[in-house]
Amino acid sequence: MLARTDLETIASVARALRVLSVDATEHARSGHPGMPMGFADVASVLFLNYLRYDPACPLWPDRDRFVLSAGHGSILLYGLSHLLGLMPMDEIRRFRQLGSRTPGHPELDRRLGIETTTGPLGQGLANAVGMALGERMLAARHGEHVVNHHTWVVVGDGCLMEGISHEAISLAGHWQLGKLVVLFDDNGISIDGAVSLACSDDQHRRFEACGWHAQSCDGHDLESVEAAIDAALADPRPSFIACRTVIGYGSPNKAGSESTHGTPLGEEESAATRTHLKWNQPAFEIPTKIYKAFEGLRRRGAEARKAWQQICAPLPETRLPGGRTLEDALAPIPASASWNRAVRAGTAAAMEALNATEPKAPSVATRQSSAQALNHYASALPQLVGGSADLTGSTGAHVGALGGAVSACDFSGRYVRFGVREHAMAGVMNGLALHGGLAPYGSTFLTFSDYLRPSLRLAALMGLGVIYVFTHDSVALGEDGPTHQPIEHLDGLRAVPNLHVYRPADSAETIECWALALQRRQAPSALVLTRQRTPELGVTRVPKQNLSARGAYLVKAPKAAKPDLTLIGSGSEVALCVEAARLLARKKIKACVLSCPAPQLLGRASRRFGGAPRLFVEAASGHYWQRFTRGGKDQVLGLTQFGHSAPQGDVLEHVGLTPSRIAQHAQELIHKR
Repeated sequence: MLARTDLETIASVARALRVLSVDATEHARSGHPGMPMGFADVASVLFLNYLRYDPACPLWPDRDRFVLSAGHGSILLYGLSHLLGLMPMDEIRRFRQLGSRTPGHPELDRRLGIETTTGPLGQGLANAVGMALGERMLAARHGEHVVNHHTWVVVGDGCLMEGISHEAISLAGHWQLGKLVVLFDDNGISIDGAVSLACSDDQHRRFEACGWHAQSCDGHDLESVEAAIDAALADPRPSFIACRTVIGYGSPNKAGSESTHGTPLGEEESAATRTHLKWNQPAFEIPTKIYKAFEGLRRRGAEARKAWQQICAPLPETRLPGGRTLEDALAPIPASASWNRAVRAGTAAAMEALNATEPKAPSVATRQSSAQALNHYASALPQLVGGSADLTGSTGAHVGALGGAVSACDFSGRYVRFGVREHAMAGVMNGLALHGGLAPYGSTFLTFSDYLRPSLRLAALMGLGVIYVFTHDSVALGEDGPTHQPIEHLDGLRAVPNLHVYRPADSAETIECWALALQRRQAPSALVLTRQRTPELGVTRVPKQNLSARGAYLVKAPKAAKPDLTLIGSGSEVALCVEAARLLARKKIKACVLSCPAPQLLGRASRRFGGAPRLFVEAASGHYWQRFTRGGKDQVLGLTQFGHSAPQGDVLEHVGLTPSRIAQHAQELIHKR
């Protein structure tokens, strides 16, 4: 093992990071200098003496992960990235400016050492739990000689106040993720002032209660920090270290004050700080000796990487499902020819099984269709892992006999029991995807997507190919009532940039939508599924052709060439539209029916809907469909109220979503012309 960097050198590096934080925020006239100044000592100890990382190969799969959950302190991470040789100083000068690689909060860029996008507090902590879980699951698959690294995450008071933090630390303690270390910047200050104004939690006892190893140290005493990290590494439990620090440390007049949290020090105090720290270099200039201090980290990382490559080189490819090399198998999963071939194999197997069983079961809920399809895809894709928020039987998102449940005793499983923790589930899914080697999905009821929206939004922002399985998609779920019946949720999800929402109408569409979601490796997808049974539409599928990929397609057409009306729906409403078209035919009104499982794949004014008057039908608020309407010529039939607790049929009758009511609205629309 390489000798540790001496404490005097570490102190010099910390001082350089403090001044760089002051320079960058002052130059930008914006930013948060307090946290980087206060935490510079701990960060310097970690990077110089512990972090297992090779800057020459920042994508090396078995590197340690470092997550700055307290993302407002982004300039600390950018400063470290610069000293590692990854971030040019010109980008530090452009901190928080348009087009720079140094935005106000860290945005995913592994080549710069930024492992995830942080800023919304607590998210980085949940991501780190996912990364640590991914490390354990892949170690169980490939062996600890191949996968064996730590995940380090820096949190602030705000991270630990957010509710997602409790969900995340509870899961980490339950799974006993012993290679996860949380470093708490315990400075006692938040934006409004002292943390004690709003929080009196005993964080040490809180983490201990969740099964963690917990301790405290003086964050400005380098020996104390080293001793705490050594103790954390020696303990088999996940570790929490409360590092007592002073926000704005080094500022002679503002240290310890909330005034350093989100505001630059100002010209006068910046000059006083340089004097106080005995720093004589011009702004944005760092002495050569500071850069040389990182040579030990580089040697340590390079030696570890080369040793890892020597171990992995002779391993047979038969142990590497889904990748040509071990590095491929452990990296974030891209859209590739081999991946898409496996998706097509899963699609073919699922369609074959559907064709074999359709005469026996012509009507099933799409959540059941999804469960069957998922197992076929999981057979073809060993990387596919996931679970549910304590709704295994309800969502059907279980890979069955293909893999057991993950536990602290056995990480070889493929099913993750997240418990009633929707928000942490989504944050952990992001961490699994970011770590690499696994393709995660997670499931809950559609109405509970509200609990996980911040993590979902970040998945869309980062372009992570995670999959959400949302079931119980409408008022038709029945007796559970309005608390569980989603109304506004479809519109809300469809409004998220870069998120595709798929709402299949039958088993065949469910299989197709799963394929679309799995092929979408650079962005998240949501499958929205029914609780109630839906009939098969009976549309003939041509091999190797995915009708759902069109966004919308024709399900029923009148014999005459020109229809009087087009009925358009998704999910369970498509079958209602088909029946309404039959009722209209009895009155000599020719209606065609389009199923639209993936409206985001359509243009804003889709020609697929034709020129006839359009009636869009949705068992939700339906505002999304307004973009496809043409003034008074078209109409959206949706809901403007919450649901009711009653059997499915009674609820649909009460809210006016029956074939007869749809036919009535269609006639009224035609007569308005």
